[in-house]
Amino acid sequence: ADWQRDPALAELTLAVNITPRQFAHQDFVESVLAALGRVNAPPERLRLDLGEGVLGRDIDGVAQRMAHLREHGLGFALDDFGTGVSSLAGLRRLPLDCLKIDAAFVRDALQDDSDAAIARAVLALGTALGLDVIAEGVETADLFDFLVMQGCRLFQGNHLCPPLEAEDFASEIRSRAGR
Repeated sequence: ADWQRDPALAELTLAVNITPRQFAHQDFVESVLAALGRVNAPPERLRLDLGEGVLGRDIDGVAQRMAHLREHGLGFALDDFGTGVSSLAGLRRLPLDCLKIDAAFVRDALQDDSDAAIARAVLALGTALGLDVIAEGVETADLFDFLVMQGCRLFQGNHLCPPLEAEDFASEIRSRAGR
């Protein structure tokens, strides 16, 4: 909500990792919507990152909860894609915005042909499904360049910016925007 009052930050989306236990709680949807209402935060600026463990066996129930939150403007990413149990059939039923290539596949993509192939495959799959794809664990310029050459345009990792506290992050964004 604070970011909305700062022109340098107003267009940013905050991603929050959600555990299977949190997502399975019967009041999860209502709690998220109530929290957004309490702080007067725009729901379209919140993305919930769900690990494959959230999907479990009730893909239809998960899709319904996601759809309900999506109706209010929230976005979703499937985090650590390829490390869990998600099926491609289930994947296409979820109202996702984004797939995140797990850092385990990204980190060694320059040294391991299999990891490079998996990273390329996830990127191609996400793109074919109309999803954004974020490469996690981008730690070096060479890795960044490799991923750009593969068509990746969204990244997460220390090469771009180390983890920061909220105030330090805001300052970093303002300085990059020249404000």
